Amino acid sequence: MRRLGRLAAGLATATVLVVTASGCVTVHGELEVVPGATKSEAAQALEDFTVAYNKADKAYDPDLDADRVTGSLGAINQAGLVARQKNSPEGNAAHQPLELTDASYAIPRKAGWPRWFLADTDSNRDKDGGKLDTRWLLTFVRTGPDAPWKVSYLAVASPSEIPKFREDADGWALPVPSADTDAVLATPPAELSTTYTDYLRDGAPDVFAPGSMTSGWRDARKNTRRAGFSYQYDDRALDSGTFAPLGLTTEDGGALVFFSSKHFERQTAAQGLRPTVTADVRALLTGEVKSTLTKERVSSQLVYVPKKGAGEAGGKVRVLNRLPGLVAAQGS
Repeated sequence: MRRLGRLAAGLATATVLVVTASGCVTVHGELEVVPGATKSEAAQALEDFTVAYNKADKAYDPDLDADRVTGSLGAINQAGLVARQKNSPEGNAAHQPLELTDASYAIPRKAGWPRWFLADTDSNRDKDGGKLDTRWLLTFVRTGPDAPWKVSYLAVASPSEIPKFREDADGWALPVPSADTDAVLATPPAELSTTYTDYLRDGAPDVFAPGSMTSGWRDARKNTRRAGFSYQYDDRALDSGTFAPLGLTTEDGGALVFFSSKHFERQTAAQGLRPTVTADVRALLTGEVKSTLTKERVSSQLVYVPKKGAGEAGGKVRVLNRLPGLVAAQGS
């Protein structure tokens, strides 16, 4: 079922971010293409985010990091904190401070605002070395000279999955170009949200490599069974405003791209039965669950898009990480 009915008016979007930053666009009178941030500004932004994140996580208070998150991470983070605050108003008794170290930064040049950069960090949430070693990738965006840096995307990937980025002569990262991406890349990065949600619904376009977040997810949905219950899914593109994709060109001619999407899951019970409502769902629930429960999730994806002509096996988009989060629920 394509349309399941709206849970809410939609998540707020404030500024238009684009995959590209290559064109000279007049924004606030600025035409010059300049680096999005200095290395010291990027380091300070990472520190400010970490401090705010830890305060919010310890208190389960979304207000404490609301000015440091945006986009899909903001939607997921804020809804999660709202739910945890309702269920544990005394705060997070198991809080362990997040540490993000060994940071490197990929900073593209851009004309006007918003500007952005990528931070590649090591967190204290993994085991260094071996198969469990991971890196945390965070995109920081800033909408104006007086606005704070906010994290719009977060992805976790193994060091071997993160490609090297192409740089200009001065060492600044190169964003995915706005024009002629059809001729350069296997799939247009700006269309990834629509491409992904169309694929989840219909199995086409078949541009994604098999895996748990592509073909495996489709199979899991088809095979979901529970006596007395039926399941319906609706996937929608989420690619404007603060949810717009962000991408950097890689040394091999491909691109590493972050993009968002929205997903609905409706569970309908037969007469005499009722869907199970967990504490986290109840905290974000509107309406009364009688026979139907609809969950709304926002998801961010990190993908590698190969260059066109990379070969049949290597020409598919690889989903490296998916970060979903419940943002609303409705009962009826």
